[in-house]
Amino acid sequence: MKFTVLTLFPEIPRAFFEASIMAKAVEKGIIAYDLVNVRDFALDKHRTCDDSPYGGGAGQLMLPEPLGKALDSVEAYKKGKRVVYVTPSGRPLTQKKAQELSREKELVIICGRYEGIDQRIIDEYVDDEISVGDYVMSSGEVAALVIVDTVYRLIDGVISSESLDEESYTGSLLEYPQYTRPPVYKGMEVPQVLTGGNHEEIRKWRFKKRLEKTFMNRPDLLAQARMNGSLTAEAEKMIEEITGFAYKKHNPKRRK
Repeated sequence: MKFTVLTLFPEIPRAFFEASIMAKAVEKGIIAYDLVNVRDFALDKHRTCDDSPYGGGAGQLMLPEPLGKALDSVEAYKKGKRVVYVTPSGRPLTQKKAQELSREKELVIICGRYEGIDQRIIDEYVDDEISVGDYVMSSGEVAALVIVDTVYRLIDGVISSESLDEESYTGSLLEYPQYTRPPVYKGMEVPQVLTGGNHEEIRKWRFKKRLEKTFMNRPDLLAQARMNGSLTAEAEKMIEEITGFAYKKHNPKRRK
Protein backbone atom coordinates (compact mmCIF):
# COMPACT_ATOMS: atom_id res chain seq x y z
CA MET A 1 0.00 0.00 0.00
CA LYS A 2 1.12 3.54 -0.69
CA PHE A 3 0.50 6.74 1.26
CA THR A 4 0.91 10.01 -0.61
CA VAL A 5 0.76 12.98 1.74
CA LEU A 6 0.29 16.54 0.47
CA THR A 7 1.51 19.04 3.04
CA LEU A 8 3.06 22.43 3.66
CA PHE A 9 5.37 20.88 6.26
CA PRO A 10 6.76 17.54 4.94
CA GLU A 11 9.26 17.34 7.80
CA ILE A 12 6.41 16.49 10.20
CA PRO A 13 5.17 13.28 8.51
CA ARG A 14 8.70 12.33 7.39
CA ALA A 15 9.75 11.64 10.97
CA PHE A 16 6.87 9.17 11.34
CA PHE A 17 7.62 7.27 8.14
CA GLU A 18 11.29 6.93 9.09
CA ALA A 19 10.77 5.51 12.59
CA SER A 20 9.74 2.34 14.43
CA ILE A 21 7.35 -0.20 12.89
CA MET A 22 6.56 2.02 9.92
CA ALA A 23 10.23 2.23 8.95
CA LYS A 24 10.46 -1.57 9.02
CA ALA A 25 7.31 -1.89 6.88
CA VAL A 26 8.80 0.53 4.35
CA GLU A 27 12.10 -1.36 4.35
CA LYS A 28 10.26 -4.65 3.68
CA GLY A 29 8.34 -3.08 0.79
CA ILE A 30 4.97 -3.56 2.45
CA ILE A 31 4.40 0.20 2.67
CA ALA A 32 5.48 2.93 0.26
CA TYR A 33 5.10 6.66 0.73
CA ASP A 34 5.57 9.99 -1.01
CA LEU A 35 5.64 13.39 0.70
CA VAL A 36 4.62 16.25 -1.58
CA ASN A 37 5.40 19.83 -0.56
CA VAL A 38 2.48 21.97 -1.75
CA ARG A 39 4.74 25.06 -1.65
CA ASP A 40 6.67 23.63 -4.61
CA PHE A 41 3.60 24.39 -6.73
CA ALA A 42 3.06 27.99 -5.57
CA LEU A 43 2.69 30.61 -8.28
CA ASP A 44 4.91 33.37 -6.88
CA LYS A 45 8.47 33.76 -5.65
CA HIS A 46 7.29 33.90 -2.04
CA ARG A 47 5.72 30.45 -2.40
CA THR A 48 2.39 31.77 -1.17
CA CYS A 49 -0.17 29.04 -0.46
CA ASP A 50 -2.89 30.90 1.45
CA ASP A 51 -5.20 33.90 1.19
CA SER A 52 -8.17 35.45 3.00
CA PRO A 53 -11.61 33.88 2.39
CA TYR A 54 -14.28 35.50 0.24
CA GLY A 55 -17.09 36.90 2.35
CA GLY A 56 -14.78 37.86 5.19
CA GLY A 57 -14.01 36.07 8.41
CA ALA A 58 -10.99 35.21 10.48
CA GLY A 59 -8.04 33.21 9.27
CA GLN A 60 -6.67 32.16 5.90
CA LEU A 61 -7.53 29.43 3.40
CA MET A 62 -5.16 27.30 1.35
CA LEU A 63 -5.17 28.50 -2.25
CA PRO A 64 -6.71 26.11 -4.79
CA GLU A 65 -4.07 26.53 -7.54
CA PRO A 66 -0.98 25.19 -5.71
CA LEU A 67 -2.95 22.40 -4.06
CA GLY A 68 -4.65 21.46 -7.33
CA LYS A 69 -1.30 21.35 -9.14
CA ALA A 70 0.13 19.18 -6.36
CA LEU A 71 -2.79 16.77 -6.69
CA ASP A 72 -2.36 16.67 -10.47
CA SER A 73 1.36 15.95 -10.05
CA VAL A 74 0.54 12.70 -8.22
CA GLU A 75 -2.32 11.90 -10.63
CA ALA A 76 -4.80 11.86 -7.77
CA TYR A 77 -7.65 11.51 -10.25
CA LYS A 78 -6.51 8.07 -11.43
CA LYS A 79 -8.40 4.88 -10.62
CA GLY A 80 -7.02 3.05 -7.59
CA LYS A 81 -6.20 6.24 -5.71
CA ARG A 82 -8.49 7.41 -2.91
CA VAL A 83 -8.18 11.06 -1.93
CA VAL A 84 -8.75 11.86 1.73
CA TYR A 85 -9.03 15.34 3.20
CA VAL A 86 -8.53 15.50 6.96
CA THR A 87 -10.95 18.02 8.47
CA PRO A 88 -12.91 18.53 11.71
CA SER A 89 -16.07 18.71 9.60
CA GLY A 90 -15.57 15.25 8.07
CA ARG A 91 -17.10 11.90 8.95
CA PRO A 92 -15.61 10.33 12.10
CA LEU A 93 -12.67 7.96 11.78
CA THR A 94 -13.64 4.55 13.16
CA GLN A 95 -12.01 1.14 13.19
CA LYS A 96 -14.48 0.05 10.52
CA LYS A 97 -13.47 3.00 8.33
CA ALA A 98 -9.78 2.21 8.89
CA GLN A 99 -10.37 -1.37 7.74
CA GLU A 100 -12.12 -0.07 4.64
CA LEU A 101 -9.24 2.28 3.83
CA SER A 102 -6.67 -0.47 4.40
CA ARG A 103 -8.02 -2.28 1.34
CA GLU A 104 -7.06 0.59 -0.97
CA LYS A 105 -3.97 0.51 -3.19
CA GLU A 106 -3.08 4.13 -2.49
CA LEU A 107 -4.34 6.85 -0.18
CA VAL A 108 -3.68 10.43 -1.19
CA ILE A 109 -4.04 12.50 1.98
CA ILE A 110 -4.46 16.27 2.00
CA CYS A 111 -3.19 17.97 5.16
CA GLY A 112 -5.17 21.12 5.84
CA ARG A 113 -3.83 24.25 7.53
CA TYR A 114 -5.24 27.58 8.64
CA GLU A 115 -9.04 27.61 8.18
CA GLY A 116 -8.93 24.74 5.72
CA ILE A 117 -8.91 24.48 1.91
CA ASP A 118 -10.96 25.97 -0.91
CA GLN A 119 -14.22 24.05 -1.39
CA ARG A 120 -13.54 23.68 -5.12
CA ILE A 121 -10.61 21.36 -4.35
CA ILE A 122 -12.95 19.20 -2.29
CA ASP A 123 -15.54 19.17 -5.07
CA GLU A 124 -12.99 18.32 -7.75
CA TYR A 125 -10.67 15.82 -6.07
CA VAL A 126 -11.73 14.55 -2.65
CA ASP A 127 -13.35 11.13 -2.10
CA ASP A 128 -13.51 11.22 1.71
CA GLU A 129 -13.59 13.99 4.31
CA ILE A 130 -12.49 12.42 7.58
CA SER A 131 -12.37 13.78 11.13
CA VAL A 132 -10.13 12.20 13.76
CA GLY A 133 -12.29 13.50 16.61
CA ASP A 134 -14.71 16.12 17.86
CA TYR A 135 -12.07 18.79 18.31
CA VAL A 136 -10.04 21.22 16.18
CA MET A 137 -6.29 20.94 15.53
CA SER A 138 -3.94 23.48 13.99
CA SER A 139 -1.89 20.76 12.28
CA GLY A 140 -3.44 18.76 9.48
CA GLU A 141 -0.21 16.77 9.41
CA VAL A 142 -0.73 15.39 12.91
CA ALA A 143 -4.35 14.51 12.09
CA ALA A 144 -3.27 12.84 8.83
CA LEU A 145 -0.76 10.71 10.71
CA VAL A 146 -3.55 9.48 12.98
CA ILE A 147 -5.24 8.09 9.87
CA VAL A 148 -1.99 6.65 8.48
CA ASP A 149 -1.14 4.96 11.78
CA THR A 150 -4.65 3.55 12.17
CA VAL A 151 -4.65 2.15 8.63
CA TYR A 152 -1.15 0.87 7.94
CA ARG A 153 -1.05 -1.48 10.95
CA LEU A 154 -3.98 -3.38 9.38
CA ILE A 155 -1.97 -4.23 6.26
CA ASP A 156 -0.88 -7.88 6.08
CA GLY A 157 2.70 -8.30 7.26
CA VAL A 158 3.02 -5.07 9.25
CA ILE A 159 2.18 -6.63 12.63
CA SER A 160 1.07 -10.13 13.62
CA SER A 161 -2.58 -10.99 13.02
CA GLU A 162 -2.84 -12.21 16.62
CA SER A 163 -2.23 -8.67 17.85
CA LEU A 164 -5.35 -7.49 16.00
CA ASP A 165 -7.76 -10.20 17.17
CA GLU A 166 -8.74 -8.93 20.62
CA GLU A 167 -7.69 -5.29 20.69
CA SER A 168 -10.04 -2.39 21.36
CA TYR A 169 -13.06 -2.04 19.02
CA THR A 170 -12.76 -5.63 17.81
CA GLY A 171 -16.24 -7.07 18.21
CA SER A 172 -17.50 -3.72 19.61
CA LEU A 173 -15.53 -4.20 22.86
CA LEU A 174 -12.48 -2.54 24.39
CA GLU A 175 -9.29 -4.46 25.11
CA TYR A 176 -8.70 -6.27 28.40
CA PRO A 177 -5.97 -5.18 30.90
CA GLN A 178 -2.52 -6.64 30.29
CA TYR A 179 0.44 -7.40 32.56
CA THR A 180 4.12 -8.31 32.23
CA ARG A 181 7.10 -8.86 34.56
CA PRO A 182 7.68 -8.42 37.47
CA PRO A 183 4.89 -10.44 39.12
CA VAL A 184 4.67 -7.86 41.94
CA TYR A 185 5.02 -4.12 41.36
CA LYS A 186 4.62 -1.64 44.24
CA GLY A 187 2.65 -4.25 46.14
CA MET A 188 0.30 -4.92 43.22
CA GLU A 189 0.25 -8.54 42.01
CA VAL A 190 -0.50 -9.86 38.55
CA PRO A 191 -3.94 -11.57 38.61
CA GLN A 192 -3.39 -15.20 39.56
CA VAL A 193 -5.51 -16.50 36.69
CA LEU A 194 -2.91 -15.20 34.20
CA THR A 195 -0.08 -17.20 35.78
CA GLY A 196 -1.99 -20.43 36.35
CA GLY A 197 -1.68 -21.82 32.82
CA ASN A 198 -5.39 -22.63 32.37
CA HIS A 199 -6.09 -21.22 28.92
CA GLU A 200 -9.88 -21.49 29.17
CA GLU A 201 -9.92 -19.61 32.47
CA ILE A 202 -7.62 -16.96 30.97
CA ARG A 203 -9.98 -16.60 28.00
CA LYS A 204 -13.00 -16.16 30.27
CA TRP A 205 -11.17 -13.67 32.50
CA ARG A 206 -10.05 -11.57 29.54
CA PHE A 207 -13.48 -11.63 27.95
CA LYS A 208 -15.15 -10.52 31.18
CA LYS A 209 -12.58 -7.74 31.62
CA ARG A 210 -13.32 -6.55 28.09
CA LEU A 211 -17.00 -6.34 28.98
CA GLU A 212 -16.22 -4.54 32.27
CA LYS A 213 -14.00 -1.95 30.62
CA THR A 214 -16.46 -1.32 27.83
CA PHE A 215 -19.30 -0.95 30.35
CA MET A 216 -17.30 1.59 32.36
CA ASN A 217 -15.66 3.61 29.56
CA ARG A 218 -17.86 3.16 26.47
CA PRO A 219 -21.35 1.94 27.47
CA ASP A 220 -22.58 3.16 24.08
CA LEU A 221 -20.54 0.43 22.36
CA LEU A 222 -22.01 -2.22 24.64
CA ALA A 223 -25.53 -0.96 24.05
CA GLN A 224 -24.96 -0.99 20.30
CA ALA A 225 -23.64 -4.57 20.43
CA ARG A 226 -26.76 -5.65 22.30
CA MET A 227 -29.03 -3.80 19.91
CA ASN A 228 -27.62 -5.61 16.87
CA GLY A 229 -27.63 -8.98 18.64
CA SER A 230 -23.87 -9.54 18.42
CA LEU A 231 -23.36 -10.54 22.08
CA THR A 232 -23.30 -14.22 22.98
CA ALA A 233 -25.25 -15.85 25.81
CA GLU A 234 -21.94 -16.05 27.69
CA ALA A 235 -21.48 -12.30 27.32
CA GLU A 236 -25.01 -11.58 28.53
CA LYS A 237 -24.46 -13.72 31.63
CA MET A 238 -21.18 -11.94 32.39
CA ILE A 239 -22.86 -8.55 31.99
CA GLU A 240 -25.43 -9.57 34.59
CA GLU A 241 -22.59 -10.47 36.95
CA ILE A 242 -20.77 -7.19 36.24
CA THR A 243 -23.77 -4.91 36.69
CA GLY A 244 -25.59 -6.89 39.36
CA PHE A 245 -28.78 -7.05 37.33
CA ALA A 246 -30.03 -8.35 34.00
CA TYR A 247 -30.26 -5.88 31.17
CA LYS A 248 -33.69 -5.27 29.74
CA LYS A 249 -33.57 -6.97 26.40
CA HIS A 250 -33.66 -4.59 23.47
CA ASN A 251 -33.15 -7.36 20.94
CA PRO A 252 -34.28 -10.96 21.54
CA LYS A 253 -31.72 -12.43 19.17
CA ARG A 254 -28.70 -14.11 20.78
CA ARG A 255 -25.84 -15.99 19.31
CA LYS A 256 -25.38 -19.42 20.75
